[in-house]
Amino acid sequence: MSEPGIEERLAAYLATKLPDADDVRVDGLARIFGGASRETYRFVLHARQGGEATSRRLILRRDPPGSLIETERSVEFAAYRGFHGTAVPVPEALWLEEDPSHLDHAFFIMEELTGSNLQSSAAEAAPHAAKLTPQKWSILGEISKADPAALGLDAVMTPVTPEACWQRELDYWEDQLDRHELCPQPITRAAIRKLRKNPPPPAQRVSVVHADYRTGNFLFDDEGTILGILDWEMAHLGDPLEDLAWGLNLVWQTPDGLAGGLATREEAVRIWEESSGLRADDEALQWWELFSSVKGQAIWVSSAKEFTDGKNQDLILAAATLVMGNRQDKAMLAAMGHPV
Repeated sequence: MSEPGIEERLAAYLATKLPDADDVRVDGLARIFGGASRETYRFVLHARQGGEATSRRLILRRDPPGSLIETERSVEFAAYRGFHGTAVPVPEALWLEEDPSHLDHAFFIMEELTGSNLQSSAAEAAPHAAKLTPQKWSILGEISKADPAALGLDAVMTPVTPEACWQRELDYWEDQLDRHELCPQPITRAAIRKLRKNPPPPAQRVSVVHADYRTGNFLFDDEGTILGILDWEMAHLGDPLEDLAWGLNLVWQTPDGLAGGLATREEAVRIWEESSGLRADDEALQWWELFSSVKGQAIWVSSAKEFTDGKNQDLILAAATLVMGNRQDKAMLAAMGHPV
């Protein structure tokens, strides 16, 4: 179900992007629930071009009235554009619209990845672990070694020096915590103090950081082939160990101890090192793993604030706080040597 009139308004917008087409129509617009930083819809674009009837399955990513995390749609769009056609599979990004008058909020449109029984969740991934594991972590290696300038991403992502990567990210997420917490977060505050007291070494390389690279944020077919890496809304320049550590966070680990339900920690690190050409120094990686829990908790705290303030009544925001907040506290305690 979609809001009244949105299909007609979207079709009118797309007609301006296809000046050589006639009879531009939008059918089957339907909300895809699950994300928290953009409203996501799938639809079919119909048009007549050169006397031929055409159709294409597309995705609309629209800014919501309130969001779990504050992100720049232009950066997300640029990440899709930059990596399209590279060793990092992503859907093609087509149009970015910053003017909210068309659909009440800014948005962008990209192709929909189609295939046989596309899947994304950790539970769906488990049966394909043997095939998905080398793909998942080697693709992350490709992201880590990609040249931001060659992808045109240095023009839209804020620069940072190797020495400042850790501090910029920690400052940002501590600020999110300061502004959004509804009750004290003593475990997270202790983790922040530990991180500041023991900073990591400078980044080996300043790379594009996906920032939410985990099982569930890529699509794969029923043969276990990854077709697209999704959810680039938090992408930025930084230390590539940030991405590796996020994927290893205990909140994504299954009861059998597999990172993202696919691989052991050692196997994931080995594949990433071989692909990226970088080394996952134990001390540095442990710092980023603890940081990943601070970042995660700041996200869940922000979701609670958005929901409580009534800016976004999507129940995923409330559920994320209730379920993930406690798990993130436990992950932080474990990372600080106090497993529960």
